[in-house]
Amino acid sequence: MTQTTNRFFDDFAKLMTDAAGAADGMKRETETFMRGQAEKFLRDMNVVVREDFEAVREMAQKARQENEALALRIAALEAEVERLKRA
Repeated sequence: MTQTTNRFFDDFAKLMTDAAGAADGMKRETETFMRGQAEKFLRDMNVVVREDFEAVREMAQKARQENEALALRIAALEAEVERLKRA
């Protein structure tokens, strides 16, 4: 009886191990499929990737800073022109 009980538990443990492995494999396949579908959806919706967004944001910040510097320079030049007109 002990022999068959051990055999039963061994077979049951093997079955559970195989089932866990199969479930893990299905999980990985499902994740891969869902990731692929999400990427396709985002691509079809013309959503920008993070790296491109960050690059454009940096360009916009730099342009804003340059515009502010140019506005200050123009204001200074206009003030100088007005001073020269009065002199």
